[in-house]
Amino acid sequence: MKGLFSALLVSFDKDGNINEKGLREIVRYNIDVCKVDGLYVGGSTGENFMLGTDEKKEIFRIAKDEAKDSVTLIAQVGSVNIKEAVELAKYVTDLGYNAISAVTPFYYKFDFEEIKNYYNTIINSVDNKMIIYSIPFLTGVNLSVEQFGELFENEKIIGVKFTAGDFYLLERVRKTFKDKLIYSGFDEMLLPAVALGVDGAIGSTFNVNGLRAREIFNLVKEGKIEEANKVQNITNDFITDVLNNGLYNTLKLLLKEKGVDAGYCRAPMKMYTEKQVERSKEISKKYF
Repeated sequence: MKGLFSALLVSFDKDGNINEKGLREIVRYNIDVCKVDGLYVGGSTGENFMLGTDEKKEIFRIAKDEAKDSVTLIAQVGSVNIKEAVELAKYVTDLGYNAISAVTPFYYKFDFEEIKNYYNTIINSVDNKMIIYSIPFLTGVNLSVEQFGELFENEKIIGVKFTAGDFYLLERVRKTFKDKLIYSGFDEMLLPAVALGVDGAIGSTFNVNGLRAREIFNLVKEGKIEEANKVQNITNDFITDVLNNGLYNTLKLLLKEKGVDAGYCRAPMKMYTEKQVERSKEISKKYF
C-alpha cells in the first residue's frame, strides 16, 4: 500500500457522459508511462462530487477492469449521503479494490462524534481497509492529532490521505502513529512531506508528471535533498503553469498531447478555451 498513487482523472465527452475508451487510456498511461504504484479512483481529481451513484460505479468498474491487479487500487467512496457511501464501499470491495477511502463529511457542520460514526459505519459494513481523506481547505473539517487517534482505534482504518498545508500537524501525526499509512496530498510539497516520513503520495499531477514525482520520492529517501529540490523546483514551475492555465482542463489537454483521449471536464466546470489549448501545448513542450 506504500508508494505513489495518481488521483485518477476521468474522461467525459462534450455532453458530460463518461468516455469509457478515454478512461481506459488514462488508466493505461498512468500505469505504463507514469509508472505509478497505484490509482486513487473517485477523488476530487475524478470530478467525483458531480456524479451520480451509478456513474461512480461505472468509473470504479472500468478502472478495475483495465488495471486488473497490476497496481494497488483505492476507491474514494465518501459522500454526505452515508447510504451511498456504504453502497459504494460494498460495490468496490466486491470488485476487489485493495482499500477504500472517504472524504470527511462536509457542508453541514458535523461534530466529531458524527464524523467518527460516519467512518465506522462505512468501514464496518465491508471486509476492507479505510484511508481517511482529510482535505480541510475544501471541506472545512480540521482533525486534531487526538481525533485521528480516536479514528485509528478502529483497526480497519489504516491511514490518511493528508491534503493540508499544516506540516506541524503532519509531523505530529507521523510521530504519534508510526504504524499507520500517511499519504501526502499536495504535489507541490512532496519533498518536505517525504522528508517528514510519509509512506507515499496521492496526486493529480502524477497523471502526467509521475516520473518526476518518483524521482523526488526516491532522492529524498536516499538523502539526496539538494538533487531532490532541483526536481521539486521544476515540478513546482510545472504546477504553477498548470494552475495558471486551469488545473483539470490543462491536465487533460496535456494527456491529449500524449495521444490519450482525456476528454473534457464535467459541467459546471467550464469547457477549455482555444487559449488554454495553445498554452497547454507550450507547457507540454517545455516540460515533457
